[in-house]
Amino acid sequence: MPSHNYKVYAVRYGHFERRSTENFLGGDTHDVPMPLDYFVWAIVGAKRTFIVDTGFDKPTGDRRGRSVVRPVDEGLAMLGIDHAKVTDVIISHMHYDHCGNHHLFPNATFHLQDAEMEFATGRCMCHHAMRHPFEADDVTTMVRRVFDGKVCFHDPESEIAPGITVHKLGGHSRGLQVIRVNTEGGAVVLASDAAHFYANMDREAPFPVFDRLGDVILGVERMKRLASSDQHIVPGHDPLVLQRFTTVGTGIADLTLPAGI
Repeated sequence: MPSHNYKVYAVRYGHFERRSTENFLGGDTHDVPMPLDYFVWAIVGAKRTFIVDTGFDKPTGDRRGRSVVRPVDEGLAMLGIDHAKVTDVIISHMHYDHCGNHHLFPNATFHLQDAEMEFATGRCMCHHAMRHPFEADDVTTMVRRVFDGKVCFHDPESEIAPGITVHKLGGHSRGLQVIRVNTEGGAVVLASDAAHFYANMDREAPFPVFDRLGDVILGVERMKRLASSDQHIVPGHDPLVLQRFTTVGTGIADLTLPAGI
């Protein structure tokens, strides 16, 4: 495998039952079941492995009414990844379902946008509607990592390693970043919550949790320019990910292999 090409995996760790009316700005006239799956992602190269987002643990899930279907460390272990040996974690944004489980990655440097840290520690967090998706413990732990020299800040675009770049879009959260990864099958974009579902992009109907609506809409356009095709954009919470790509274990999809190959 060339050093600038990677394998990319989606690892499902959580689930939440939800209706379609809750997943689109303005609702949905169909009002059908449309659950959320929760993922972390692994980018595996010839010499280094990168983890994208860190998920939430069972106590956090219980408190928020979400189910942990398999702990993050167990899912990574199925890919042969020892979480304690990971040296680089890319955080798309600091919402609770993307920025927990810090204890699993004691040796990692966390890659984060300047704007996201400023947002999560600034005046907007004085308001419940803005701070609700954040966990105070996750934010304070990230601050401690800063003081320990274990956070690398980016603004707005950076190359993390040859073939891996981060791009600030904002929108859903002030400093949300997407990750572009070179693979043998083309450039994959891990959208995280720049698009929760394929349908958010296909219908041009954003998920109804956002900081700036204009940035959500323009962010989809930006991802389409970054990815090799629309099929190379991987949304953050869509159960269809496990159907559109080849599964290599229960709840694990190889994002470089479309289903049927």
